[in-house]
Amino acid sequence: MDIEKRIELITREPIEEVITQEDLRKLLQTKDKPWAYDGFEPSGLLHLGSGILRAIKIQDLLDAKLGFILWIADWFAWINNKMGGDLNLIQKAGEYMIEGWKACGVDTKKLKVLWTSDAADDKEYWKGVLEVAKQTTIQRTIRAGTIMGREEKEMLYDAQIFYPCMQAYDPFYFNADILQLGMDQRKVMVLSREIAPKLKRTPPVICAHHLLIGLQGAEAGRMTADVKMSKSVPKGTIYIHDSKKEIEEKINSAFCPEKVVEGNPLLEIWRYIVFRKFDSRTIERPQKFGGNLELQSYGELENIYKEGKLHPMDLKKGTIEALDEILAPARKHFEKGKAKELYEIVKRAEITR
Repeated sequence: MDIEKRIELITREPIEEVITQEDLRKLLQTKDKPWAYDGFEPSGLLHLGSGILRAIKIQDLLDAKLGFILWIADWFAWINNKMGGDLNLIQKAGEYMIEGWKACGVDTKKLKVLWTSDAADDKEYWKGVLEVAKQTTIQRTIRAGTIMGREEKEMLYDAQIFYPCMQAYDPFYFNADILQLGMDQRKVMVLSREIAPKLKRTPPVICAHHLLIGLQGAEAGRMTADVKMSKSVPKGTIYIHDSKKEIEEKINSAFCPEKVVEGNPLLEIWRYIVFRKFDSRTIERPQKFGGNLELQSYGELENIYKEGKLHPMDLKKGTIEALDEILAPARKHFEKGKAKELYEIVKRAEITR
């Protein structure tokens, strides 16, 4: 596979920002199989963004002949007081997440699944973390602390200072060449690049992905991390094991103004998920309203909706049918065995921000 095709696959949506294109090209020219990674705090149920969209992008990277690391950041969730700060419960949630990614189509045999708790047993890991801390000011670390989903003013206790330093060092610990995390993690990804020369390491390439908007929508120009789909806002989130009835209730209540494209969560679902899972899709509607609508691309859907040729209720019905079909394998995966047991444990747990 030539470099241009590999770059196309790596930077394909939902990738939103690459730092830098030149560094990415050089990496592919000099290393046969670079490694990318994404890290997750085990802190609740997987949704469209953390489950389905994550699986879609991982497949792009595997198709581009990259290695991929899923970093189960259990100690990060513990520091961040997720799930009531119960480390054992957090680790059960990590096991659930692995089952969830399998249910969404990730072949875990083709990538590495690593745990922060394993790295925590290695003194070399902590040596690297402290080296980052020695090279970073407290104020710089506090600014990066927003990656925890908290404002700077919420950085109140000492353990929180470790979090950005740990994450900034992580890619160097397991030799990741590409940081393929969400846009909400941008500050610490930039810190990793800045700190790399001081650690005598090559700055990793950033390929930051878009954050799927929650069903509450986003105001025009306000496409920020606080409106992303999140397990802490259940009514604004489609979980990977939601029933068709649950999908219907949530989608029918979703923000979806007529002719409005920007900040419309349903159009986001079609752009980043539906048209990545299907080459074409039909939205059924009564003949008196124009009959069934055959769609070949997201661009076609966006233009039709913007022009008012598709009513929000018809878009909602089409979204419900598409998601029900996409999530059917995940629902089935969690009906029995270990997957069901882990799902029940996480579902019953306290979800804390």
